[in-house]
Amino acid sequence: MPTRIRAYCTRTGQPVPETPGAMMRVVYESLALRYRDALDKMIALSGLTVDRMHIIGGGSKNAVLCQMTADAIGRPVYAGPTEATVLGNAIVQLIALGELGSVAEGRALLSHQAEMQVYEPKNTAAWDAAFARFKQLEMTP
Repeated sequence: MPTRIRAYCTRTGQPVPETPGAMMRVVYESLALRYRDALDKMIALSGLTVDRMHIIGGGSKNAVLCQMTADAIGRPVYAGPTEATVLGNAIVQLIALGELGSVAEGRALLSHQAEMQVYEPKNTAAWDAAFARFKQLEMTP
């Protein structure tokens, strides 16, 4: 994958990441900008407003990616729980057993139990500019 990323950067006239750190930055920035693109499309299609994003599972432990995502989308990111799959399965089992009345009740229970880290957006103007370049590059074959 690093070879493909470097080739794409060369082909599109972007700085080519030469170190592992530079490569990871490219990957994280690209993910954060892709999240923004997907979020923008979902909002346009649904007509709904979105005031925050939740990142759950293993990705919620990556503080750099979570902060970049908050910056890119211009909204807070709520990270956690890490073990979302297990907790979701437990909620479904508790509903089936009649211990919880609904998914909403399960979410309310988890919101008081699970540790959540909140990442507030910063430097959004720079990310807006990066997103404009991202969209231009998206049109480049």
